[in-house]
Amino acid sequence: MKNNKYKYILKSKTQKFFEEGYQRKFLPINRSINSFPVINSNSKKIKIWCTNDYLNMSHNQEVIDESTKILKQVGTGSGGTRNISGNSPYHESLEKKIASFHNTEKSIIFSSAYTANQTSLWTLCKAFEKLCVFSDKLNHASLIQGIKNSGVECKIFDHNNLEHLESLLRKTNEEIPKLIVFESLYSMNGTIVEVNKYVELAKKYNAMTYLDEVHAVGLYGNKGSGLANYFGVSDQIDLINGTFAKGFGQIGGYVVGKTYLIDYLKTFAPGFIFTTSMMPSTAGAISKSISIVEQEDEKRKYIQEMSNYLKNLLRINKIPFIENNSHIIPIMIFDAMLVKKYSQILLNDFGLYIQPVFYPTVAKNRARLRLTITPKHNIDDIHELIYALKKIISPKDSLISTKKQFDYSI
Repeated sequence: MKNNKYKYILKSKTQKFFEEGYQRKFLPINRSINSFPVINSNSKKIKIWCTNDYLNMSHNQEVIDESTKILKQVGTGSGGTRNISGNSPYHESLEKKIASFHNTEKSIIFSSAYTANQTSLWTLCKAFEKLCVFSDKLNHASLIQGIKNSGVECKIFDHNNLEHLESLLRKTNEEIPKLIVFESLYSMNGTIVEVNKYVELAKKYNAMTYLDEVHAVGLYGNKGSGLANYFGVSDQIDLINGTFAKGFGQIGGYVVGKTYLIDYLKTFAPGFIFTTSMMPSTAGAISKSISIVEQEDEKRKYIQEMSNYLKNLLRINKIPFIENNSHIIPIMIFDAMLVKKYSQILLNDFGLYIQPVFYPTVAKNRARLRLTITPKHNIDDIHELIYALKKIISPKDSLISTKKQFDYSI
């Protein structure tokens, strides 16, 4: 195949994707510690409503000071992988701290939560002959990719449907090793999962469990240690994945669990062995952030109260959103072209930034605006948002009204 053929194939696939309305555009923003949620973008002041820095910990002065102190002492990079001069007291201290945070025995830290999921699942699945994975239909791409890469059998159960999951477990040979992979809080729907019920099923059918707590860590459970903690089963999940990039406001990911499981991952996981370790200053900043987050009950309470207040105003104004008990508020628009249009109007006419979410992040025809409230958003911000949404999203909109009874989880 000649070089121009390669170019033609790749360009045509990209162009087709764009023509279907799925082209992504990224807004350049300059975040400011002092003005957030007001930010600067292209010399224009706008207000952000779609951050994953849930507790604004990236702005915390104690965390910044800790990062700066270590940065000046040891420099910017780590020096290599963990086994080639890239291991430091900051990495080891962070691993002990995050394991204790989850009330588990040991942890392993990664450059991102995506890498943590992908390489941990691949490594774990390859360890067992004829393993069968049971995966929620709406699991994150990192979980799906890790399972796919391993090549093991995978059975998909309907989103958060325990009856369907049990039926699949029941029909599977009891001698086959089993692994249930699910999330505690689904980031695009805001679904909170009763983790304890999954643990019960796992015990009943002798299955291992792998839980993604990325969007729950910092916001739920005792001291913010997640929904497994909230449901009283932190010590009964085999492996828990989390991130340092959301509730803790930094970067990186991790997996916690029993010592024998973490030792296995540290020995065999390619995404750990062959990747340069995170900056020591980042590891130190994360440890400081965890210590602070553990004490932030008032902020956790505030986020829930403000989220419930916003949801109630959405109901009153008949603006369609997915009902849930979490801090994540997905406003359903369904059509990719329409959600991009609404997002642009909110930005241009009202100075509000809500990034449109569409395929492949969510299924086709399931486009949405995804809102999150932080401790730095207030009542006036919410009223301003509702005013703008009322102006652009009419309950009489033919596209939206025909979807009112739609099953959002599909």
